[in-house]
Amino acid sequence: MLSRFAVLVPALLAVQAGAAHWAGRGERVPSPPQFSRFPVALRDWRKFQDDPVTAETLAQLKADRTLGAIYARDGSPQGLQQPAQQSWMGSVFVAWFQSQRGGESQPHSPQVCLPATGWTPTVSDRIAMDTRSGTVTVNRYVANLGAERVVVLYWYQTGARVIASEWAAKFWVLADRLEQQRTDTSLVRIAVWNSGRDNVETTGQALDLAAATYPELAALFVR
Repeated sequence: MLSRFAVLVPALLAVQAGAAHWAGRGERVPSPPQFSRFPVALRDWRKFQDDPVTAETLAQLKADRTLGAIYARDGSPQGLQQPAQQSWMGSVFVAWFQSQRGGESQPHSPQVCLPATGWTPTVSDRIAMDTRSGTVTVNRYVANLGAERVVVLYWYQTGARVIASEWAAKFWVLADRLEQQRTDTSLVRIAVWNSGRDNVETTGQALDLAAATYPELAALFVR
């Protein structure tokens, strides 16, 4: 006998596809965010280098715009060719989708992408992130690849809101289609490597980088 969840998931996807077709006819497609204006300094995190996605990855993502950069904090003076050993290193990655009409272009959860590239998850939960606009909930994902360990924070962000849950994000796509005639969204992923430190300390660093990133993106997304 099918579980209630097994019945509800296909039903939700069917409703989403139907609403996409109906509401997508008059869709108001927003202008792309100007990622070139994203700052080189986020609090005391400074941009170390760009980290663009490959053409192969971009073809799989089907995102309309992406932002990728590596930031360093502490002991990494500007102009240094390599970050100092005691530095924290973190990445900021954003995949922006101008339209989700038809369901062909949608964000891919890091919980799917990271294991597919060999990372083994050890922690998957949600935590609170304090921002200038208040507290928001984001996803935390801790994973290992051999001796390497990374703490990943990610969420879905539009000009109107921040969403942690993939299913809540799908609901808001429906709501925004009907109310605003738009379906744009973005996946924001912050990753910090722990370099032998514990998860608590690394999570704190990831939250600091994420909280500095959030308002800069909010200023770039069209409301």
